[in-house]
Amino acid sequence: MRVFLLRHGQTPSNVAGLLDTGPPGPALTTLGERQAAALPGAFANRPVDALVVSNLERTRLTAAPLARSSGLDPMVLEGFREVEAGDLEMSSDREAHHAYLATVFAWARGDLERRVPGGPDGHSFLGRFDRSLAEVASRGWDDVAVVSHGAAIRSWASARVRGADLEMIERTPLANTGLVAIEGDPDSGWHLVDWSSRPLGGAHLTMPVKDDPTGDAVEA
Repeated sequence: MRVFLLRHGQTPSNVAGLLDTGPPGPALTTLGERQAAALPGAFANRPVDALVVSNLERTRLTAAPLARSSGLDPMVLEGFREVEAGDLEMSSDREAHHAYLATVFAWARGDLERRVPGGPDGHSFLGRFDRSLAEVASRGWDDVAVVSHGAAIRSWASARVRGADLEMIERTPLANTGLVAIEGDPDSGWHLVDWSSRPLGGAHLTMPVKDDPTGDAVEA
């Protein structure tokens, strides 16, 4: 099967540089709404059988235009939610952002015991994301769009997807509505098909954000 892992549209917390990971979470900015509105056109040549979102509001709002155009009713799977920031929740300083991102990428290097301060370790996060993908695969769909989150997509893909370059993923921001396409299944594993760091609707939907905590590059 093919899975399109899509980061949600821009939120006010992205613009403000806040580690905002709790439910229900913020809505979309005006730009985020435009990014979401561009998805039906972007998926015109990428037909999907199913649409899946996390339990955070920004994924539902991002998926809404594609749901309307495709006639698909999004399925909610909580395992696709953002990596919880724990004690770093709502932090805006670069030290907290670095601690958060350095932890989620440490999991891809095998340090699954490492924990976000007051938050999950690698076993917990990767396990729930794996279980949600297994649930998707069990439905028998061929092509699925999953609207998830920046750190969640980057961390899981760097740990689980063959052909994913951890160093590149760490150093390359994933913009809102950026796309990671994978193929495979939970038994044989997953391999990378495409990594589109810019908004799926086009580069004109990119707005530089000073400090985007879950989508930005990891600073040395």
